[in-house]
Amino acid sequence: MSHPNRSFRPALFTYLADLADHNDREWFADHKDRYETYVKDEGLQFIRDFEPYLHEISPHFVADDRTVGGSLFRIYRDTRFSKDKTPYKTHLGIQFRHEAARDVHAPGFYLHLDPAGSFAGVGIWRPSGAEALAIRESIVERSRKWVSAVTDLDFTSSYVLEGEMLKRPPRGFSPDHALIDDLRRKDFIATAKLSRKTVTAPDFLERYAHLCRIASGYMEFLTTSLGLPF
Repeated sequence: MSHPNRSFRPALFTYLADLADHNDREWFADHKDRYETYVKDEGLQFIRDFEPYLHEISPHFVADDRTVGGSLFRIYRDTRFSKDKTPYKTHLGIQFRHEAARDVHAPGFYLHLDPAGSFAGVGIWRPSGAEALAIRESIVERSRKWVSAVTDLDFTSSYVLEGEMLKRPPRGFSPDHALIDDLRRKDFIATAKLSRKTVTAPDFLERYAHLCRIASGYMEFLTTSLGLPF
């Protein structure tokens, strides 16, 4: 594919680490140019560059380069219900959501860049009760396809299934089911760790696309379980 190789500069991580040390409005205002250059502009450019790769994997996921409400998460934290009143996130987050998505609780490919540890993520975080039920029923009804997706060697060589679990089996499902641990999941997500060296290498766009590609079986299962096209 003849698209530009695209990575993030080391200055992104330097800026985010500095922001973590000076998480206040005055410092942010004084260094707004660094935020605009290394986080916002480079994040939006990565979204634009990744679009053709994303649509090769599935035409139903969206690379949205709008500055508000698009694939790039806002840097501003919602502190209304949090004891932590620091105003800014200290990572860069990008989510390529399904075209039917209304919010972050939807199937998506995710990129998290953070001085404390970066990763690629796939799946659906904290689905609604109805969506979680649909996925669990699908795991029971299409168990061979689920097992195939989560045990695929390319997938398991990079990704780890993560997220919170129910303490007890969900209502209506046998506690003796062979896949009961998967049925107890509250989140259906998988993450692949990324080193800073990988993220800042010239071929990062290709490497991130490869990670998304090898998760396509997992993503297809979750997406179609919700009655959405993949």
